[in-house]
Formats: sequence, structure tokens, C-alpha cells
Amino acid sequence: MLGETRVAAGGAVGERWARTDARAKVRGELLYAADQPLRPCLDVVVHRSTRPHALIGSVDTERAMAVDGVVAVVTGAQLYKLFGNALMTGPAFSDQPCLAVDRVRYIGEPVAAVLARGLAPARMAADEIEVDYTELEPVHDVDLAVAGGPYVHDVLRPSVVFGDLKHLRGKRDTNVNYEYTLRRGDVAEAAAAEGGRTVHEEFWCPPTHHVPIELPFTAAWRDGDRLEILSATQTPSYVRQSVADLLGIPLNAVRVRSAPLGGSFGAKMYDRLEPLAAVLAWTQRTAVRITASREEAFLLTTRHGAAVTGSMTADKDGRIVAATADVRYDTGAYADVGPRITAKSGMVATGPYRVENVDVRSRCVYTNKPSAGPFRGFGVPQVTWSHESLVDELARECGVDPAEFRRRNLLREGDVAPVGTPMHSADFAGCLDAVTEAVGWDTPLQREEGRLRRGRGVAVGVKAVLTPTIANAVLQLNQDASATLLISTVDMGQGSDTIMAQIAAEALCLGEGQVRVVAADTDVTPYDTITAGSRSTYHTGNAVRRAADAMRDKLLDLAAERFGVAVTDVKLTGDGLVSAENQQKVSIPELLHGHFGARGTTLTTEANFTTSWVPYDHETGQSERVTEHWFAGAVAVQLTVDTATGRVHVEHLAVAGDVGRAINPKLVEQQLTGAAIMGVGHALFDQMVFDEGQIVNGTLLDYQLPSVLDVPDKITPIIVESPHRSGPYGAKGVGETTIIPLAPAIANAVRDAIGIRFPRLPLTPERILTALAEQEAGA
Repeated sequence: MLGETRVAAGGAVGERWARTDARAKVRGELLYAADQPLRPCLDVVVHRSTRPHALIGSVDTERAMAVDGVVAVVTGAQLYKLFGNALMTGPAFSDQPCLAVDRVRYIGEPVAAVLARGLAPARMAADEIEVDYTELEPVHDVDLAVAGGPYVHDVLRPSVVFGDLKHLRGKRDTNVNYEYTLRRGDVAEAAAAEGGRTVHEEFWCPPTHHVPIELPFTAAWRDGDRLEILSATQTPSYVRQSVADLLGIPLNAVRVRSAPLGGSFGAKMYDRLEPLAAVLAWTQRTAVRITASREEAFLLTTRHGAAVTGSMTADKDGRIVAATADVRYDTGAYADVGPRITAKSGMVATGPYRVENVDVRSRCVYTNKPSAGPFRGFGVPQVTWSHESLVDELARECGVDPAEFRRRNLLREGDVAPVGTPMHSADFAGCLDAVTEAVGWDTPLQREEGRLRRGRGVAVGVKAVLTPTIANAVLQLNQDASATLLISTVDMGQGSDTIMAQIAAEALCLGEGQVRVVAADTDVTPYDTITAGSRSTYHTGNAVRRAADAMRDKLLDLAAERFGVAVTDVKLTGDGLVSAENQQKVSIPELLHGHFGARGTTLTTEANFTTSWVPYDHETGQSERVTEHWFAGAVAVQLTVDTATGRVHVEHLAVAGDVGRAINPKLVEQQLTGAAIMGVGHALFDQMVFDEGQIVNGTLLDYQLPSVLDVPDKITPIIVESPHRSGPYGAKGVGETTIIPLAPAIANAVRDAIGIRFPRLPLTPERILTALAEQEAGA
């Protein structure tokens, strides 16, 4: 019961509290966005392009309008007449219309929208729409796109969201919409030093899909001169601003509500369905809802495919002295957040190592494919695939154990990363030691067992947290000692509501269940930049702690006044407030009732937490503060390769992440494990296959994911705690930490087992069998 579970100071942080939504999820009582009660809505279904690159001639909607139940059919040309260039949205570039205008740029792009009374007639009518196309030459290969035309866009139009891209406005005749360069020292001179060894390779990570269980959903309706949106989004504050800009109305005329998400991993960031829902609801003056099918979800966003040409050089003492990376991200037809991914991953493209000489070129490239966007890891797994494969091969070239070679070269506390920013609270060595010990790295290994070949592999990952960003929190303490926390961080399965409740409860000595987090609602909850990039525990957590500390100070002031003592004499405990001088005590309910003279009253505090950075130099990529903090993680694997079938079976997977301090160890272990299993899929199964721009496997019948039979026999999640000096109680995020080095750890174990280095993902049985046959033929 409320108020029965009180804790002493320090009794919330570090505890394994149950998820605040666990009971509702298990019972099926939790309402996701599409489950929320709504006013009657028209269903919206879009007609999609059948061409990868073409000019739009006429759009024939006559037969669609004749379908019983159809209310309206709207085209991109009609919307452009009303909204002009405001119709073009996007976080980096204003390049994407909600319905294609003048031309289509990928197969599956929305061309026209049908509004109907029911999904069945809407789908039927969408199939009746006919579009006259004049085909243009498409570009599907990222390297051909880099080399020159055809061009996906005629000109670059940076948005107002990312102000650092404004210098690109008006740039023409290019498919490269952004380039990040990192230079330090002299790579050529270091690589030519006597006694050194160099390895180099061309790597490829294919595009993959997020596959959250909950499908994308948005509903929108007018309420007088206001627009209300209910959406499965992890960025409600961004959607509010984007829609206000699109419609040309004030922020207070747009309300965006979210609900707990059934997974996202980046698929529900920025604006996906919201612009179309907004313009239809606004112009048609009706309530609409858009529910994406599973097949349509594959078209909304993907993880970036990435090509990386990389090299690493070690001196005669086994010290890494030089590293290069030429990274090309396939961002598809629209940039989305690709430029940010390009830079954030480019700055760590040489890995978590002390390297004095680096040369990195990271580019974001348009092609005629569905748009790529954020994905768990924010582009860093793609470059980690390169540098951790190279490091492993370099260790073998130098005749040094791969784990020891890494240990010798890893960045330590206070070391300056190649990007120019010092390391703090990033215990790479601790993570490496933990996972290698867990799998028995130094113990003998039975390498052959019939047709099975056994091997071990290890990899280490580094990522910078998104910086700068803003978080706000409002805390209401109720007279009965329960609390209500208002934040715009969206719980999408990572357990953020539970974490934030624990942070608030820690400062106020409250117990489990006494702090309730309100779902994101831009009319109620304060601004938050984004729920992504593992930033929430650190950023929103700091805002919550500040609000809770301010509430504690208010309580101390009220108690000091009641007791007639100095505020420094009063202490807040799990039983209430007590005076050290005269031992007077008062509970929170008694204190608030005495102060206000009424039951049901509230005290309110608010707080902001904003991080800052030093923008990197455009010539060298260097910055003394490019990020607020670093993530450190490591993975060690023991596996077998079946030489008859090519199948990889993971026997033991050990994953470690430096979380600063674990606010809730149980949730941290779940995040480490969940990211690792997703990474197993990327290593062995996940890939979106395209044929001339057409997705070949865009259904769950064809898109292969890990099943329960593919889960490793044993998974060991390990929490490493190197407290961050400015984190809430020393904490930082964890959600992406172990997916970053997972694929190379598996590939390194496969290399150890069968002696073959695979530069392309995924490691499918077919790919492995082909390599084994070539190995045998070569031998």
C-alpha cells in the first residue's frame, strides 16, 4: 500500500526495483498508442511508388474516389500548393515531403493518401490509384553515388534544426550531403616506420531493420484552432516543433501525446507518420489515423548500410601508431539524421585506442533506397565492425594474444582520444578483463569436435553520448508523500520510468511505488530534446535529481520553520524529518498538511539540465569537448562453427558495460543482454536485401531474425562501475553499449575457429560454407 514502503537515504539507487509497468504489461493492461481510446477517425492508407527514381506526371484518383467509403484522396502536388517548401521536413535537411512532390526517389515512397471509413476501403482505393511516371536513372550503390550522378537531389537544403549545416545550403551536383574529417599526426610517416606491420581491409555492413514489436501509429485531429496528435514516437518535443513549423501555427496550438512504446531502437524518432497525419487532419478538418503495416514499417526507416575501407599499423613493440578509415554511409533517398551519425561515428572510427596518427573520412551519401535513420548504436557498430576486425588481425600479425594486444593499447582515464577529448569514466580495460575472465580466455580450448571447430573472440567498443542536449523535469510532491514526476522521456522498454522514479525517490527517501511518471504530453510535460542515444539516464536523470534535491530543500525549510531551528539542523529520513537539536519529528504528510492546512495539497519544483560541447574543427575534426561522456563496453564469445552446414552456434557470450553507477542493476543487466542478442542477429542473420532498389525480404516471412534457438547457451551480463563525476549518483546510459562490439567479437571468434577473416556481414551459413570451400581449394 502507498506509504508503507519507506526507505532510508541511499535506499533507492542501486536497488533492483521492479519495472513500474511490469504488472500492466504481463496482464495485457498497458495501453500503447494504437490502443488508446480515440474519437472516430478516418483511416489513411497511402499509394506507394513502384519506381526507384522517376518524375511524376499525372496521378489518376478517379477510380479510388469511386470506392464506397472513401472520403478524400490527397496528392503531394495538392499539399505543396497549400504549404510550399514547408512541406519538406527532416532533422538535417528539409528534403522529405510526406507525399512525393514532382518526383519519387525510392520504391515504396508515398505518392497519394486515401482517407476512408475503414481500413479495407482505404486499402482497396489505394490500389486503384494510377500514376504516370517518367523514369530517371537511379543510383543504388553507395560508391557509385559518391563517384557522381545521377543525383538523388538537385540541391542541398539544410534545415533549421541542425544549425551547423547551414554552410551547405545551395550545394549542387552531389550525392554526398555531409562529410566529417578527423586528422591527427602523420599517418603515412607512422605507417612507413621500420619494423611496423600494417593490415587493411574493405568492410561492409548491410542495412537492417529495427523490427520493434509495436508497429508505427499516429492519430491527429483538430480541436478548434489547435491540432492534437497521439503518436508512437520517442521524440514528442521534436514532433511538436516540426508540425508547428509545417502548419505555420504557434507551439501552443500543437499538442503531442505519446504512450509507452512497444520497442523502437530508433525506428520512431523524429517525424515519421506525423507530418502526413497533421496536414490531412488540418486541411480536411477531420480526425485521421495512420497504422503502418509490417511491410510498410520496412519502408519507413532502416539502419544505414556502410562501407568502410580501413587500415591499422603497429610498431615493432606492438603499439598501434596509425589508423585510417574511409566510411561511406548509405542514407537512402532522404538524409534524416544521417549527417549526425556520420560525424558521431567518424570520431570513433579508429576505436578506443591510443593512436597518435589518424586519418578518417566519413561521408553521408544519398541513394535511391528507403531512408536510413537512427538505429541502436547510432552508426557506431558499423565502424566498430571495421576497427575491431583490424585490431584482431593486427594482433595476429604481431604474434600477440588479441586480448592482450587490446589491453596494451586501450585508452585509460585521462588519456586524450584521437578526436581531442579526454577520457573520463570509460573503463575499457575493466570491461575487457571482465568478459575475458568470464569466458575463461586463458584456459585451454577443445578446438575440434568432429565437424565442429571451436574458437574465442573479443572486441571492445566506444561511443560518445549525444551532446549537446536539453532535459527538464517537474516534480510534484503530494500531501500523502506520493510524488508525480513530469518528464518527456519516453519509456520504450528500456525502463526509464523506473530509473527516473528511483532517482527521485533516492533524494526524497521515498519507497518503491511512491513516485509515478507521467507519460509524455507536450501540454503537460516539459521539453526534452530526444529519447535516444542512451542519453536519458544521464541528462533527464540529472534534471530529475535536481528537481528532487530542490524538493528536499523545500521540505527542510518547512521543517526548520516548524521546529524553530536552523535548516542545517534538519535531516530528511525514511520516517520523515527530524531535528538533531531537539529531536522533534514530523512526517511528510503531517508537514504538508500543517503548512497548507488542507489535505491533497502539492509542492512543486522544476529543474533543467543542459550539456554543452565545443564544436569540432571542420578541417581536423578535433574538439577538446566533443561529448559530455563516453560509453565503454566489451564482448567475449566462445562459439562453434559447423564445417558441414556453415552454422555458427554461440556457446558463451559475456558482455560488459561501464554504466558509471547502476541505478537499477536488474534493468542494466537486461539492457546489456537485450542489446547483445540484437547484436547476434546483426552478426549472423539481419540484412535488408535489395534488387535494383526493391526490398526483396521486407516481411517477417523473409527477414531472418534470431529465434530462441539462436540465443547463446549462456549469456553473462557484467556491470562495470566507474562513476561519472557529473552523472546522477555517478550514472550514465547503457542501452547501446554491448551491441556496438558484438558482431566483430563473433567474427573474431569465427576467425579463431576456422582461420578465415570475414569482412562482410552477416556471417550466414552460405557465406561461411563458400569461404571454407575456397579455403580448401586454395590449400
